[in-house]
Amino acid sequence: MERRTIGAGALSVGAVGLGCMPMSWAYSTSRQRGEESVRAVHSALDTGSTLLDTADMYGPFTNELLLGRVLKERRADAFVSTKVGLLVGEQHIVANGRPGYVKRACDASLRRLQTDVIDLYQLHRADPEVPVEETWGAMAELVQAGKVRALGLCAVGVRGSRRSGARLYDATIRQLQRVQQVFPVSAVQAELSLWSPEALRTLLPWCVARGVGFLAAMPLGNGFLTGRLTPGQGFEPDDMRARHPRFTAEMMAANQPIVAGLRRVASRHGEGVTPAQVALAWVLAQGPHVVPVPGAKQERWVVENAGAAGLRLTEGDLAELAGVPQARGSWD
Repeated sequence: MERRTIGAGALSVGAVGLGCMPMSWAYSTSRQRGEESVRAVHSALDTGSTLLDTADMYGPFTNELLLGRVLKERRADAFVSTKVGLLVGEQHIVANGRPGYVKRACDASLRRLQTDVIDLYQLHRADPEVPVEETWGAMAELVQAGKVRALGLCAVGVRGSRRSGARLYDATIRQLQRVQQVFPVSAVQAELSLWSPEALRTLLPWCVARGVGFLAAMPLGNGFLTGRLTPGQGFEPDDMRARHPRFTAEMMAANQPIVAGLRRVASRHGEGVTPAQVALAWVLAQGPHVVPVPGAKQERWVVENAGAAGLRLTEGDLAELAGVPQARGSWD
């Protein structure tokens, strides 16, 4: 599989990563099966999808424990990325960026992951009560202690303010400018897909100009761009799509032209090429330091996603995809 680099340290990963969150968080609980997920992680590594992305809050904690079962056997095959900074309560999620907590959380993640070093340690969210420089400084000390190899930052959520255009990621860029003064940022993680391309305007250019890697979260639009979801199908109450403004029956129907465009491009590349692979290839085409991190919890989807690394979109393909209608949501 094609290799890509993250950050100035030239950390090497497969062209397509694996987002492990759906295995134990945010999507339908009834479809989360530990043994099946373990097999999916093994398949990811077998296909060259070496970047495994998780967080201590997923579960909470159970996602890291699941990965630890695989890493105990195959640590040398994997690039391990996890996150810190969010605590999960009964009915709420809060940020915690206190330096002491960050260091304890790192040690706990190392134990759960059954490894002695984390390749990429990401700040999930900055704590509004702690200067981000202090949190980042504690994370930098973990690098110096040999517990972490590189640091990354997750972009501030923007779903509620899409109408503001290029200003969507201003807050994230300000954070990045501040923490860069303390210790180098190796990667930024933010949503990027054909139906959520906002990061292309300012955030990705900021990363490119500084040699910072870009992890494209939700590159399949929470599953919509696979073409396997039906308008009005409904979601389980604990599935985040049940509350997502693009997953109402009306909006799923309105956004079908995007999937149709992906299908047309896929059909030109031969039998077996899927809309999901085209959607991932579109993300890969945005630059050599962009790594899509699609979520999956079944072997067959992991293998299909990895196949996108070998799909080369033509200029005509990219032009056609650029012409599909902009995605709509209930905020529009």
